[in-house]
Amino acid sequence: MATVEYEGIGKKFGVETVMTDINLTVGDQRFVVLLGPSGCGKTTLLRMTAGLETITSGEIRIGGKRMNGVHPRDRDIAMVFQNYALYPTMKVFDNIAFTLQVKKFPRDEVERKVRWAADLLDLTPYLHRFPKALSGGQRQRVAMGRALVRDPKVFLFDEPLSNLDAKLRGQMRYEIRRIHDRLDTTTIYVTHDQVEAMTMADEIVVMRDGRIEQIGPPDAVYDTPANLFVADFIGAPPMNFLDGKVEDDGGQPVFRFKSLALPLPNDVRWDADRPLIYGIRPVDIEVDPGGALRGKMVMSENTGPETMIHLEVDDEDIRAVIAGRPHIARGETVAFGINPAKVHLFDPDSGQRIT
Repeated sequence: MATVEYEGIGKKFGVETVMTDINLTVGDQRFVVLLGPSGCGKTTLLRMTAGLETITSGEIRIGGKRMNGVHPRDRDIAMVFQNYALYPTMKVFDNIAFTLQVKKFPRDEVERKVRWAADLLDLTPYLHRFPKALSGGQRQRVAMGRALVRDPKVFLFDEPLSNLDAKLRGQMRYEIRRIHDRLDTTTIYVTHDQVEAMTMADEIVVMRDGRIEQIGPPDAVYDTPANLFVADFIGAPPMNFLDGKVEDDGGQPVFRFKSLALPLPNDVRWDADRPLIYGIRPVDIEVDPGGALRGKMVMSENTGPETMIHLEVDDEDIRAVIAGRPHIARGETVAFGINPAKVHLFDPDSGQRIT
């Protein structure tokens, strides 16, 4: 397989600059997810990798070989699209085999490769069906099979699961990652779905407005977000953010948010009156009768294994996630606490994480 390197990549559409100075290395056999909201540049970067978009500035290398100006068919990559792109008049076998047949591969080799891919993707019983007789998940596996038989250096996935329902998305996440692990491929996967990124990636590249905001393993991006954007984008439900400042409380610094004095991480010291943005994830708020903080429950959302409650605290909505299905009446006062080790602090001017 191959390492994919991006050096100083820039992209313009006419006079509009949509991407500036992207520097990234995707290691050999790694599964890297480009994650971000619509319009952040992740699909444009993937299409430049595939040769479907021209590069305005910079250089892309695959396996050490410069790809600028190289035709897509000569890049030794395979791309799986969002819309499957299957031929409706061809059966599954011929859809998978199409690229090999165009390249005049021997018939027995085509048969061997298609049977291998079909077995890997659990498609063998459907090889003689037309795409219209398949489910969405089966069609996506056919599209993957067509990519697999090419035995490329790099697999590119452009939001391949966005047309599937929630159950199928979960199943296909498992299938794609399982195939990557079995084949030891290099995979670049584009999505706006943080669950896909967190569950599948070796490394996540968080993008916004044509820039890279943070690169790291899923745990690191979740536990130590580089800035407010990453902290808000990663995690469901989103992180709570409170604007306030540091105060001295009997020699102990605390974060003052209206009437609340919230704990700060134990290993930091701050100057009094310093403005901060205080972040705490809903799952890290501990609802406990002995908690020192109070809020009024105004709404609950039961998802089955857990419940998210909305607490009104000094006219601010603070979300907390509780395991199970607690019986808390609307309007009831709820005691809660915050573990200072789980607190995230950000600079209100730059939005950057304070360490």
